[in-house]
Parts: sequence; structure tokens; C-alpha cells
Amino acid sequence: MSRSAATRPQQETERRIRANNREFNLQFNYANNYIKTSKYSVLTFLPLNLFEQFQRLANFYFLCLLVLQLIPAISSLTPVTTAIPLIGVLTLTAVKDAYDDFQRHSSDSQVNNRKSWTLRGTKLREEKWSQVQVGDVIRMENDQFVAADVLLLSTSEPNGLCYIETAELDGETNLKCRQCLQETSEMMDNHELIGQFDGEIICEVPNNLLNKFDGILTWKGKKYILDNDKVILRGCVLRNTQWCYGIVIFAGKDTKLMQNSGKSKFKRTSIDRLLNLLIIGIVLFLLSLCLFCMIGCGIWESLVGRYFQVYLPWDSLVPSEPMAGATVIALLVFFSYAIVLNTVVPISLYVSVEVIRFVQSFLINWDEEMYHAPTNTHARARTTTLNEELGQIQYIFSDKTGTLTQNIMTFNKCSVAGQCYGDVIDEVTGEVVDLSEVRTDKASHTPTMKWKNGQEFVRPVYTPLSGANARLLEQADRISSTTPEPGINGAAKVPLKHSTVPSLDFSFNKDYEPEFKFYDASLLDAVRRDNEDVHSFFRLLALCHTVMAEDKGGNLEYQAQSPDEAALVSAARNFGFVFRERSPNSITIDVMGKREIYELLCILDFNNVRKRMSVILRKDGQLKLYCKGADNVIYERVKKGSEEIMSKTQEHLNKFAGEGLRTLCLSTKDLDESFFNDWKQRHQEAAMSHENKDDKLDAIYEEIEKDMTLLGATAIEDKLQDGVPQTIANLGLAGIKLWVLTGDKQETAINIGYSCQLLTDDLTDVFIVDAATYDGVETQLTRYLETIKAASNQQKRPTLSIVTFRWDKESSDTEYNPTREEADEHEADTPSGFAVVINGHSLVHALHPQMEQLFLDVSCQCKSVICCRVTPLQKAMVVELVKKSKEAVTLAIGDGANDVSMIKTAHIGVGISGQEGLQAVLASDYSIGQFRFLERLLMVHGRWSYYRMSKFLRYFFYKNFAFTLCHIWFAFFCGFSAQTVFDPMYISVYNLFYTSLPVLAVGIFDQDVNDKNSLMYPKLYTPGHQNLLFNKKEFCWSALHGFFASCVLFLVPYGTYKDGVSPKGYVLSDHMLLGSVVATILVIVVTVQIALDTSYWTIINHFMVWGSLVWYFILDYFYNFVIGGSYVGSLTMAMSEATFWFTAVISCIMLVIPVLSWRFFFIDVRPTLSDRVRLKQRLAQMRSRQSQDILRTPSTRRTRRSLRSGYAFAHQEGFGRLITSGKIMRKLPNGSDFKFAMPFASNNVSKQVSAVATTSPKENSSARNSHTPDTINL
Repeated sequence: MSRSAATRPQQETERRIRANNREFNLQFNYANNYIKTSKYSVLTFLPLNLFEQFQRLANFYFLCLLVLQLIPAISSLTPVTTAIPLIGVLTLTAVKDAYDDFQRHSSDSQVNNRKSWTLRGTKLREEKWSQVQVGDVIRMENDQFVAADVLLLSTSEPNGLCYIETAELDGETNLKCRQCLQETSEMMDNHELIGQFDGEIICEVPNNLLNKFDGILTWKGKKYILDNDKVILRGCVLRNTQWCYGIVIFAGKDTKLMQNSGKSKFKRTSIDRLLNLLIIGIVLFLLSLCLFCMIGCGIWESLVGRYFQVYLPWDSLVPSEPMAGATVIALLVFFSYAIVLNTVVPISLYVSVEVIRFVQSFLINWDEEMYHAPTNTHARARTTTLNEELGQIQYIFSDKTGTLTQNIMTFNKCSVAGQCYGDVIDEVTGEVVDLSEVRTDKASHTPTMKWKNGQEFVRPVYTPLSGANARLLEQADRISSTTPEPGINGAAKVPLKHSTVPSLDFSFNKDYEPEFKFYDASLLDAVRRDNEDVHSFFRLLALCHTVMAEDKGGNLEYQAQSPDEAALVSAARNFGFVFRERSPNSITIDVMGKREIYELLCILDFNNVRKRMSVILRKDGQLKLYCKGADNVIYERVKKGSEEIMSKTQEHLNKFAGEGLRTLCLSTKDLDESFFNDWKQRHQEAAMSHENKDDKLDAIYEEIEKDMTLLGATAIEDKLQDGVPQTIANLGLAGIKLWVLTGDKQETAINIGYSCQLLTDDLTDVFIVDAATYDGVETQLTRYLETIKAASNQQKRPTLSIVTFRWDKESSDTEYNPTREEADEHEADTPSGFAVVINGHSLVHALHPQMEQLFLDVSCQCKSVICCRVTPLQKAMVVELVKKSKEAVTLAIGDGANDVSMIKTAHIGVGISGQEGLQAVLASDYSIGQFRFLERLLMVHGRWSYYRMSKFLRYFFYKNFAFTLCHIWFAFFCGFSAQTVFDPMYISVYNLFYTSLPVLAVGIFDQDVNDKNSLMYPKLYTPGHQNLLFNKKEFCWSALHGFFASCVLFLVPYGTYKDGVSPKGYVLSDHMLLGSVVATILVIVVTVQIALDTSYWTIINHFMVWGSLVWYFILDYFYNFVIGGSYVGSLTMAMSEATFWFTAVISCIMLVIPVLSWRFFFIDVRPTLSDRVRLKQRLAQMRSRQSQDILRTPSTRRTRRSLRSGYAFAHQEGFGRLITSGKIMRKLPNGSDFKFAMPFASNNVSKQVSAVATTSPKENSSARNSHTPDTINL
């Protein structure tokens, strides 16, 4: 990030701190160490929460209505009808918000009450984190979190070194080294000296730059330059360091962790925002109706009403003059109709929405399919306001470490002298045993989940196929309970045999690690036979590294800059080549129990340009160079005549890379003493030069790192979490784009991209954006955009049909043959054949306001985007850019504190629990145990929630328009007097008791297809992207439907009962009887409509739908006959006559037949994918169960042709310089033990997603002729 990107208080230009002097530091009012992530306090909760709730336009609208209803002159309804529901909604939402904020307060309290040792005078005192102030000296101990951003003063390690883990900051779990000033390190843990330390620090102001710190320490008249290597940040964990002391520089909200955390934002769904817009439209519509009624009232009163004052006297405040009186009455009627017609959008809408969301959240919490047993973690909806947004996600922004991967490196395979080791071959069948199935055998067990209705949901078969949309529809009742092993490239593959082969027994080696697993016995046999090549291979792994060894309680433990390096040293250790210890000038290893000591002459450390590291060693007078690095780098430096071994190793490298393994080549070279001495002299000269030192050193390295002998290659597996490739493939099929935002280095990110099928060999190109300047980034992006445009102009590939139905002719009488045009609607969109990988330093420029559109143009036309080496704030900036520029619904998922900022920025934040602490979970809206559960969260619960909420809203507006507009038709017959056609009590409880339960049942339980089919057909998810299920058009259709229904509901009974007389001679044409009839038929019609709208019937649905209809008659009789309502006897009189029943039947037929005709026509002529899947689902339930071959799914481990080296050296320079300087050692070797000279050390230190092949027309024809099941392309 550039310095300008930092967040700084305007009033502070520099920070001045005096150690152990609180009085001096307090004058600057620096932030204390108290952390606050909550939004409310006890005092601010009520006003702030009400302010947030009244931002919802409907709440404000109902508040205005309540005020109007308090005015007797214009109110025709009691204020209670609005006040009680409004208060209920506000209270329900407030309780939920209070609970959410209480959780945040609990988290804050837990952090603030952590204990820290603070130096007061010369004594240590244990204090809470929240009491720590800037300028205090604190003591930190091993394996503890750092309380604030501190400047190191002294440590327990030699030369003032300490080791930290920064997983909470950048997601990396490898150790990093920090070193204090030599002058302050001498204080050690002497409290007298540290207490007297009075140094003054002048440094930068608080900012969000994690990798940069500038400051000056003035002490004892001398000035010392401070940089990032001397600072430990809050969120780090102290490792392998007994203790250290530091002075607090930034505390609380000023720490770099909190500066990167972002703010808690009030999140609303797109449906909420649409509802706000619709409310404005409805209010304008309501005002226009009120204006119409006002004009009608004015005309009627001036022409007719003034002559009826004897029967309808005007109020005392109305002038007696006809025109003036009519005008005043019309004005009052305007507000009266505003009250009468407010039920177009009743407050119960928002009560119902909150109830539906609340219950949907519990359905997520109770889903056992998203339970992660190893960590005992259930999925959890931490908010109840965003469920339907889960069904509209367009972009997912994911962290890598701990989210996509387990961050566990394992030595998987290797190639030594052209011989491949690691594959296990079944002796009987000759098949390759899939070792991944050994490790994840328990994954084949399929847990089931039963809802209360007893229906069982089975774990789906994940089938990522080609064409981005293609999926074979299997019979619903024939899904295997286990996930079969797929084929590659859509071709039939010889099944990989499940292994019963145990891992090798390394117990002969006293230093072996029980958790280390390897299955190919031939490699261990080669070691035991003293195979020279294999011994050289493992000897290199044991010697060529910068790992530190430490004996803890008799156990040998390694600390490495990179998990890859640790995995390689660990592999050598288990095979009998144990790295024992190192000093600045020696390395000690045990080879098959025998001690070998090597004189360390030089470390040629790794950097991002060299992509390799070497060590030069001497043993028994023989000089040897060991080198390991990226395959392309090593191959360029292998001596001539090695073509045979290079060719064989290349085959193995391709095989390893195709399996998604991280590859690395090993080489060695014998050195001549005289050549080395001459090279050593020139190396020292280059190291001492002040101009172009790095270039000179690289040239010197090139001299010695050439003409090497290739030993072989290693293959390390960076274990993905279970189901990640399948989940990513299925999310892609659903039209969701995945961007990976990681703090890890480029090579690692790219390699994981290939492993999880985010990058494939089907891509035309992978663009690397790594320029360091604005102009360089602009040039790269412009060139890539031109490449994309040129490729898009080329001839398009043939389109492929996306869905195939299969069922037996014998078991179905239905023959369904959609036309080619219909099939085309669901064909695959040909994806962009590109991916872009951009580095953090390039992203700084790409996010510049003048370049961000260019960056978006390139990125959004690419199939995959990977941003590496990004800071937490950059993650949030990328999310914000896509969120605003593309107006897309975004989801961010991560597991560490470095992901908090983007989780808060995205529309939906998902935290993965149990990986790197709870910061991400506490900031998230939803938490899950594994990345693979995201698929079910979105494509089942998210899609269902959006489907249910959309259907709920469509029906709700329909029934309320049908209800409310009856008053408009009645206005023509009551002189526009605001007289209601219904009983006031009916108006109050219509939405609360008579019609609420059926629509709640739909909003909670309804589903078009079951969860298995929701996962089997990802394309079902796409309607949410375009808001197809509820939008302005759908709202207008619902409103028109309600308008038509109200017209029929009022005019048909009116025509029936006008001047009506019963056979017994009773007059039927009275207001109360008409109102009762219209009200009853209205309840019957909307109940029949909700029955038509219900796709998934449960016992609860039946009870609520038919029960509410019975409940209406019970309540009506209770209110009128028991309580004594004004409409007593009206409904009884009406129902005693056949006229009522004929009227009800005619009205229902007039309103239901058009709806049924419309739906049957479109389902038959233009069925959606949902309609087709539902048809197949019903057919599957109807036909008898028959055995059928299970279609196989693509392999999770797929080959790729490209060769990628992804060895994860540390991003920074390794430990080489520190090792050879001796600073990193606890003690220097005794001269009597080693007669070695101190060494010198340098200071310098790219395909395919498996696709199921589309059956050719010829094959289709032959298949039909051979009486195979019909195939229907949709």
C-alpha cells in the first residue's frame, strides 16, 4: 500500500513517546488500549437503534400514519390498529439488535480483560489489556498474544532476536523474525535498567501499513533508526522466545490490526432496498388515490351532500357556506383515506418478514449437513436479516490460507535419478491405489438429515462438468450414498482401487514422527540398501535449508520460514536423515543413526528473483554445493549430458503438477578448492560494494550455480480442505465468480489455484500483473485487455446443452421433447478463457481511481482472479470496488483477523471457525466449519430463502391490494366519505389473524425442488442474480392481480345483493351484510390462492392454510356474538341463503381460472429449469425404484498438462544471513570442537478442469436405436 492509503488523524503529524513517563504521554491524548467493536451502549442504544430502524422507509411511513390516526377529525380507525403492530416490529428488531450487540460486547470484554505484565517503576504488575497505555513497557511471554503495537527493547534470545507468528494479520502461519537494537538488548530482563529506560521515540502516526514503520529513538544523546523489523504488532503471537520487553507505540484503535479491521456496517439486503423503493411508489399511488377521492368528495358534497345536512350534518369546524364547507370536508377526507388505504402496505408485512428470516436462520443452525464433526462446529446464522441475500450472490471473495487450504504441507511423492516414488500399485490388478481415499475414507460416509416432516435429504453427488453449465440429471431415487470416483476428461476411467495398504513403519528411527505417512515401500527399501542417489537426495533435504532445530523436552522440533521447507526436512528426518542442529559455521545431521558434521561455508539464500537457494559445505576435505529451487531455474543450470534424467524427471514433474502438487528440483555439484577460494574472494568484493550490490551478487551466484547434477524432484501436497474443488466448480456452474484474496506469495497462490481448479489448463492464458510502478501496471492491464478483446472476436466454440433428463420409457407415459430454441436458453455461456493474478504492490496502483475501471474491465472478463500479497485493507478495497462498480451482491469468506475488514465490507460476511481464532467469526454474518459448506449455505438455504421471500412478497402485495382497493370501489357508492366497506375489527385483524399463517408457512417451508436437486442443478441458483423472482415487474403483476381481484370481489357481490331480497322476504341490500359477504369471499379467495402458490406441502402448511379459513369463521362468530360486534348476525344471515354460496363460487372461479390458465400455459410452452426439475422430481416419486448405473463425477484430483513450480519459499529473504552471522545462535561453537573458518553469507539473498464429454449426435442416435433411456436436452 502507498503511504497515502494510510488512515491518519488529521491533527497528528508525528507521534512523540517517552518511555516510562505516563505524564508526558498523556498530554497528547493518545488512544488507550480499550477495544470497542460494538455499536451501542446502554445510553445510546434506544436513540441509535430507532434511528437505524426509521431509516427503513416503511417504519417512518407508519409513524406518520400513527400521528394522523391520533387526530379525531380525520381518523376513521382507532390508532391502536397501527400503534400495536409498529411497536411490535420496533421491539422485535430492537431485541434482536440488542442480542447481536451483546455478543460483540462479550467479545470486546474478553479481549480487554486479558492479562498483561506491565512494568511500573522497577516492578512487574499484572494488568488488563485495556489499562495498558502508550509509553508503557510490557513483558510478553512465549505463545502469548501481543497486547499492542510495541517497539522491542530486549528478548530472551541471543542478539535480541525473537520469533512471531502473524496469522491474525496476514494469514501466514510461518514464523517471522524480529530483532531489537543491540544497545537496548543488553538490558535483558533487568527491571532496574528497563525501569530507568527514558528513551524518546518520534515515529509515524497510526496507519494501516502492516509492513512499514519509520521512527527514531533518541537515548543517551544518540539517535537510532527504527524500522519494521524492530516492531511487534498487536495480533501477533510470540513463538520460541521465552520472553521479551517492549514499549507500547500504538494502542487500541490506533494499532495496525484495528486500523485494518474496518467498521461495523448496517447491512441491508437488496430486497430491503427494493422494498424501500416500492414503498415510495406505493405511497405515491396511495396519495394519488386519496387525491382522487378528495376531488370526488368535494364534487359530491358541493352538488349532493349539502342538501342532506339534516341526515348527514357537517362537523362544527366545517364552514356552513356550501363551497367552503365542501372544500374543508374534501381536505379532511384526503387524510381519512390515507388512513383507510394504509393497509396496502401494512406494518404486519415487516413483522412477517422478520419472523420468516428468524425461522430461516434456525433452519440454517439446525442443518446437520453443515455440521463439522472434527471441530464440533455447526453452521450458525449470526444475523437474521440477510438470509435471502444468500440466494443472490454474484461474487465470492475468499481468503486462501485456512479457508481453501488446511495449511498443512505433506511430503507426497518424489523422483530420484529418474525413478518415481510415492505411487502404490495394487499387485493383483495393477491399478494405482488412490491414497487420497485412504486419508479421507470417512468422507465417504453420508450423514442424513430429516426435517420434521420426515423427508430425508441425502448428501448430493458433486458433479462439476464442462461447458460451465452441463449436468446429467440422475434419477432422484438412485443417488448413491457414497461419492464415486470420477473419470478424467469425461472419459471412462479405470476405477482407483480403495487402499487397504497401511502406511510405512518408521519406528526403526528413534526420531521419526508418528504423524508422518508414506505408502511406497520401495523408497524406504532404497534407503536401507544404501542407494547412493537416494542417499544424496535425502542428504540434500537435510542440509540445504534454513530451518532451526530445537530440543523441547527430549523432542526434536523444527521452526521454518516456510511450511514447505519444514515438510521436506521432516521427510528426510523420517527416512533416517535427521537434521540435528546448526551453528553459524556447521550443520549436524544423523544419517541412519550415524552423526555427520558439515562445515557450512556459504548460504546463497532464496529470493523471489533467484527462486532457488544453495548451501556450500565441506566434509572430509570435499567441497559440495547443494541447490534446490523451481524446476525451470534448476533445469537451466544442469550440466550437459543429463538429457536422459532430465527427460524422465520432466515426465514425473508433469505428473506431479497434474495432481496439483507443489514441485521442486534438487541438484548438486562438486567444487574445486582453488575455484571456490577465487570465487569466495570475488563474492566478498561484491558483497562489500555500495553500487548495484544485488546485481553483482546475482552475477557471482550464477558463476557457481551452473553445470550442476540433477538429483531429482520433490512433490509436496498443500492439503486443500475437503470438497474445495467440487464446491468451487459447482459455484462456478451457478454463475458465481470466485476471487481469491490472500496475503500469501504469488507462487503459492497460483499453485493452490491449480489444485482447487480455479486455474486450469483450459485457460487460454494466465495474466500476471506484477509491475511496481503506475505506468507499468497500466501497460500490463492495457495489453491484457487487448488480448481478451482479440480472443473474444475469434470464432466461438460450439455450444453445448446443459441439462439432460433421463428416465425409462417403460416407467413414464410422459414424453417431453423441448425444441432446440428452448434448449438454447439454458446453454452454457462460454466462459472467458483467461485468469489474472495480481500482486499487492501492483494492486496499489490498480485500485487508483484513474485505473480501477481498467482493472475491473480486465478482471471481470476473466474466469478467475487471484490477488496475492494483499493487506487486509486492500482486501476490503477490492470488495468495495466490485460492490460499487458492478452493483453486484458480494460475499467475503475468511477465517482470520486479516479477513475481518473484507467480511465487514461485503454484503455477506462468512467466517470459518476453528482455524485462526474467532475474529473472523465474530465479525461475520454467518459462520461455517469448512469452505465446502458454503455450497449448501448458498445453493440450498440461500436459494430457498430468496425463493420463499420472493413468493411471500408477491402474495402479500396481491392479498393486500385485493383487500384495500375494495374501499375505492365502495367509495363510488358512499359519496367518497371514507366509509369502510369492512368492519373496523376485520380491518385490524385481516393481516394478523385471517391471512398471516398461510403465507408464513410458505415463507418458511416452501421449496420448488428439494435440497438434493438444488445442489445437483446449480443453474437453479441463477434467477437470484437478476432478481427474477421479485422485482418491480413482479410487483406490478402482483398489484394488477390484486386490482383485478378487488374489482371482482366487490362488484360481483354488489351486483348480487343490490336491491336483493331473500326468498323469505328479508331485504339483503344493507351495508353490513355486503361488507360481511365481501370480507368472507376475500378470505376464501386469498386462501385458495395461497394453496395454488404452495409448491411443497407439509402437515404444517395444511394446518395453517385450511386452519386459518376455519379460524376466520370461529373468530367472526366469537367477536360478533360473544363480544357483541356491530356486524352481529350479518354473516349468519348471508350464509343461510344459497345466494351467498353461488356468489362465492362464481367469484372464486372468476379469479382462479385465469391464474391456472396462465400458469399451465407457460409451464407447458416456456418451462423454467425449476419447472423441469420439479417435473423430474415428481416423476421420480411416481415410478418404481429400479437399479440403474450411477453416473460418475469428475475426479477431485485432475491432471494438468502445464508444469508449475510452486515451492513456497518464504516471501522474504530466509534465515541465511542471520545463521551465518551467528546472531541467531544461542552460543557460538567452541573453537576446540570445530576448526572451521567462519563462513561468509550474501546479503542478497502456469491446464484443465475435467469435463464430461458431450455425446455426439451420432452416438445419441445409436443410443436411441439400442433402446437406451430417452435423453432430453434442456
